[in-house]
Amino acid sequence: MKGFLFSLALCLDLGVVNIAIMKTGLDRGFAAAFRIGFGSCFGDAFYMLLALLGWTAVFHYLAVRWLLWIGGTLVLLWLTYTMVRDTVRPKKFNTDGEPVKGRSAWGDILVGAGLAVSSPTLILSFVAIAGPVVADLDIRQTQVLTAFVAGFVMAGILWSAMIAWLGSRAGRVGSSTMRILSLLSAVLFLAFALNLFWDGLQDLILSS
Repeated sequence: MKGFLFSLALCLDLGVVNIAIMKTGLDRGFAAAFRIGFGSCFGDAFYMLLALLGWTAVFHYLAVRWLLWIGGTLVLLWLTYTMVRDTVRPKKFNTDGEPVKGRSAWGDILVGAGLAVSSPTLILSFVAIAGPVVADLDIRQTQVLTAFVAGFVMAGILWSAMIAWLGSRAGRVGSSTMRILSLLSAVLFLAFALNLFWDGLQDLILSS
Protein backbone atom coordinates (compact mmCIF):
# COMPACT_ATOMS: atom_id res chain seq x y z
CA MET A 1 0.00 0.00 0.00
CA LYS A 2 2.83 2.42 0.79
CA GLY A 3 4.44 1.75 -2.60
CA PHE A 4 1.09 2.15 -4.36
CA LEU A 5 0.31 5.47 -2.67
CA PHE A 6 3.82 6.81 -3.21
CA SER A 7 3.63 6.06 -6.93
CA LEU A 8 0.14 7.53 -7.13
CA ALA A 9 1.33 10.75 -5.49
CA LEU A 10 3.98 11.08 -8.20
CA CYS A 11 1.43 10.34 -10.96
CA LEU A 12 -1.02 12.98 -9.72
CA ASP A 13 1.45 15.73 -10.58
CA LEU A 14 0.51 17.35 -13.93
CA GLY A 15 3.96 16.82 -15.40
CA VAL A 16 5.34 16.19 -18.86
CA VAL A 17 4.55 12.47 -18.82
CA ASN A 18 0.83 12.91 -18.14
CA ILE A 19 0.58 15.57 -20.83
CA ALA A 20 2.42 13.34 -23.31
CA ILE A 21 0.15 10.37 -22.55
CA MET A 22 -3.02 12.39 -23.08
CA LYS A 23 -1.68 14.06 -26.22
CA THR A 24 -0.69 10.69 -27.67
CA GLY A 25 -4.14 9.34 -26.85
CA LEU A 26 -5.62 12.34 -28.62
CA ASP A 27 -3.46 11.82 -31.70
CA ARG A 28 -3.10 8.05 -31.96
CA GLY A 29 -5.52 6.30 -29.62
CA PHE A 30 -5.45 4.28 -26.41
CA ALA A 31 -2.83 1.65 -27.28
CA ALA A 32 -0.11 4.16 -28.23
CA ALA A 33 -0.89 6.36 -25.22
CA PHE A 34 -0.75 3.38 -22.86
CA ARG A 35 2.64 2.38 -24.28
CA ILE A 36 3.93 5.87 -23.47
CA GLY A 37 2.66 5.47 -19.90
CA PHE A 38 4.00 1.93 -19.64
CA GLY A 39 7.42 3.16 -20.76
CA SER A 40 7.33 5.93 -18.17
CA CYS A 41 7.00 3.24 -15.48
CA PHE A 42 10.54 2.15 -16.35
CA GLY A 43 11.74 5.70 -15.76
CA ASP A 44 9.95 5.73 -12.41
CA ALA A 45 11.49 2.36 -11.57
CA PHE A 46 14.95 3.69 -12.45
CA TYR A 47 14.70 6.51 -9.92
CA MET A 48 13.14 4.19 -7.37
CA LEU A 49 16.12 1.86 -7.79
CA LEU A 50 18.46 4.80 -7.18
CA ALA A 51 16.50 5.66 -4.04
CA LEU A 52 16.61 2.08 -2.78
CA LEU A 53 20.36 1.99 -3.34
CA GLY A 54 20.81 5.37 -1.67
CA TRP A 55 22.06 7.01 -4.88
CA THR A 56 19.66 9.95 -5.03
CA ALA A 57 22.48 12.04 -3.60
CA VAL A 58 23.99 11.99 -7.11
CA PHE A 59 21.55 14.79 -8.04
CA HIS A 60 23.45 17.13 -5.75
CA TYR A 61 26.63 16.89 -7.82
CA LEU A 62 27.25 20.08 -9.77
CA ALA A 63 27.83 18.38 -13.15
CA VAL A 64 24.61 16.37 -12.84
CA ARG A 65 22.62 19.46 -11.90
CA TRP A 66 23.97 21.32 -14.94
CA LEU A 67 23.11 18.38 -17.20
CA LEU A 68 19.58 18.11 -15.84
CA TRP A 69 19.11 21.88 -16.11
CA ILE A 70 20.24 22.28 -19.71
CA GLY A 71 18.97 18.92 -20.96
CA GLY A 72 15.59 19.18 -19.25
CA THR A 73 15.02 22.72 -20.52
CA LEU A 74 15.86 21.71 -24.11
CA VAL A 75 13.55 18.69 -23.97
CA LEU A 76 10.67 20.81 -22.67
CA LEU A 77 11.25 23.47 -25.34
CA TRP A 78 11.23 20.81 -28.03
CA LEU A 79 7.92 19.45 -26.69
CA THR A 80 6.56 23.02 -26.69
CA TYR A 81 7.51 23.34 -30.35
CA THR A 82 5.71 20.11 -31.26
CA MET A 83 2.56 21.26 -29.49
CA VAL A 84 2.67 24.64 -31.25
CA ARG A 85 3.10 22.82 -34.56
CA ASP A 86 0.04 20.68 -33.81
CA THR A 87 -1.88 23.84 -32.92
CA VAL A 88 -1.12 25.38 -36.31
CA ARG A 89 -1.59 22.13 -38.22
CA PRO A 90 -3.68 19.70 -36.15
CA LYS A 91 -3.47 16.04 -37.08
CA LYS A 92 -6.37 14.57 -39.00
CA PHE A 93 -8.31 11.47 -38.05
CA ASN A 94 -9.85 8.90 -40.34
CA THR A 95 -13.62 8.88 -40.43
CA ASP A 96 -13.71 5.29 -39.18
CA GLY A 97 -11.95 6.33 -35.99
CA GLU A 98 -8.58 4.73 -36.74
CA PRO A 99 -5.72 6.71 -35.20
CA VAL A 100 -2.93 8.28 -37.19
CA LYS A 101 0.11 6.02 -37.51
CA GLY A 102 3.23 7.10 -35.70
CA ARG A 103 6.14 5.46 -33.90
CA SER A 104 6.60 1.73 -33.44
CA ALA A 105 5.44 0.09 -30.22
CA TRP A 106 8.99 -0.05 -28.86
CA GLY A 107 9.50 3.56 -29.91
CA ASP A 108 6.52 4.63 -27.78
CA ILE A 109 7.86 2.72 -24.78
CA LEU A 110 11.30 4.28 -25.16
CA VAL A 111 9.80 7.76 -25.48
CA GLY A 112 7.78 7.22 -22.31
CA ALA A 113 10.86 6.04 -20.42
CA GLY A 114 12.89 8.98 -21.72
CA LEU A 115 10.24 11.50 -20.70
CA ALA A 116 10.06 10.06 -17.19
CA VAL A 117 13.83 10.07 -16.75
CA SER A 118 14.09 13.68 -17.96
CA SER A 119 10.99 14.97 -16.14
CA PRO A 120 12.09 17.78 -13.81
CA THR A 121 9.08 17.37 -11.55
CA LEU A 122 9.73 13.64 -11.13
CA ILE A 123 13.41 14.24 -10.35
CA LEU A 124 12.57 16.86 -7.75
CA SER A 125 9.95 14.61 -6.19
CA PHE A 126 12.38 11.74 -5.79
CA VAL A 127 15.11 14.00 -4.45
CA ALA A 128 12.72 15.51 -1.90
CA ILE A 129 10.64 12.57 -0.70
CA ALA A 130 11.96 9.23 -1.99
CA GLY A 131 14.74 9.10 0.60
CA PRO A 132 12.48 9.43 3.65
CA VAL A 133 9.93 7.00 2.21
CA VAL A 134 12.55 4.35 1.49
CA ALA A 135 14.28 4.94 4.82
CA ASP A 136 11.01 4.06 6.57
CA LEU A 137 11.07 0.60 4.98
CA ASP A 138 12.97 -2.44 6.13
CA ILE A 139 14.37 -3.18 2.68
CA ARG A 140 16.57 -5.93 4.10
CA GLN A 141 13.45 -8.09 4.13
CA THR A 142 12.83 -9.43 0.63
CA GLN A 143 9.09 -9.75 1.21
CA VAL A 144 8.79 -6.09 2.27
CA LEU A 145 10.87 -4.85 -0.67
CA THR A 146 8.96 -6.99 -3.18
CA ALA A 147 5.59 -5.81 -1.90
CA PHE A 148 6.67 -2.14 -2.01
CA VAL A 149 7.99 -2.38 -5.59
CA ALA A 150 4.91 -4.34 -6.72
CA GLY A 151 2.57 -1.68 -5.33
CA PHE A 152 4.70 1.08 -6.86
CA VAL A 153 4.62 -0.48 -10.34
CA MET A 154 0.93 -1.41 -10.14
CA ALA A 155 -0.14 2.16 -9.41
CA GLY A 156 1.91 3.47 -12.36
CA ILE A 157 0.36 1.00 -14.79
CA LEU A 158 -3.21 1.62 -13.59
CA TRP A 159 -2.73 5.40 -13.75
CA SER A 160 -1.27 5.15 -17.27
CA ALA A 161 -4.25 3.11 -18.43
CA MET A 162 -6.71 5.67 -17.03
CA ILE A 163 -4.94 8.70 -18.53
CA ALA A 164 -4.52 6.90 -21.86
CA TRP A 165 -8.24 6.09 -21.93
CA LEU A 166 -9.17 9.70 -21.19
CA GLY A 167 -6.85 10.93 -23.92
CA SER A 168 -8.24 8.46 -26.46
CA ARG A 169 -11.81 9.59 -25.73
CA ALA A 170 -10.78 13.17 -26.48
CA GLY A 171 -9.50 11.96 -29.86
CA ARG A 172 -13.04 11.96 -31.26
CA VAL A 173 -13.39 15.73 -31.12
CA GLY A 174 -13.07 18.15 -34.02
CA SER A 175 -10.01 19.99 -35.24
CA SER A 176 -10.90 23.22 -33.42
CA THR A 177 -10.95 21.43 -30.05
CA MET A 178 -7.70 19.68 -30.95
CA ARG A 179 -6.12 23.07 -31.60
CA ILE A 180 -7.20 24.28 -28.16
CA LEU A 181 -5.88 21.16 -26.42
CA SER A 182 -2.59 21.35 -28.31
CA LEU A 183 -2.25 25.03 -27.41
CA LEU A 184 -2.91 24.31 -23.74
CA SER A 185 -0.30 21.55 -23.85
CA ALA A 186 2.18 23.96 -25.44
CA VAL A 187 1.54 26.55 -22.72
CA LEU A 188 2.07 23.95 -19.98
CA PHE A 189 5.28 22.65 -21.54
CA LEU A 190 6.57 26.21 -21.95
CA ALA A 191 5.70 26.99 -18.34
CA PHE A 192 7.60 23.91 -17.17
CA ALA A 193 10.57 24.91 -19.34
CA LEU A 194 10.66 28.48 -18.04
CA ASN A 195 10.27 27.34 -14.45
CA LEU A 196 13.07 24.79 -14.81
CA PHE A 197 15.33 27.33 -16.53
CA TRP A 198 14.72 29.98 -13.87
CA ASP A 199 15.28 27.54 -11.00
CA GLY A 200 18.51 26.36 -12.57
CA LEU A 201 19.64 29.92 -13.26
CA GLN A 202 19.11 30.91 -9.65
CA ASP A 203 20.65 27.73 -8.25
CA LEU A 204 23.69 27.37 -10.53
CA ILE A 205 24.57 30.92 -11.62
CA LEU A 206 22.93 33.69 -9.62
CA SER A 207 23.59 32.11 -6.24
CA SER A 208 27.29 31.48 -6.96
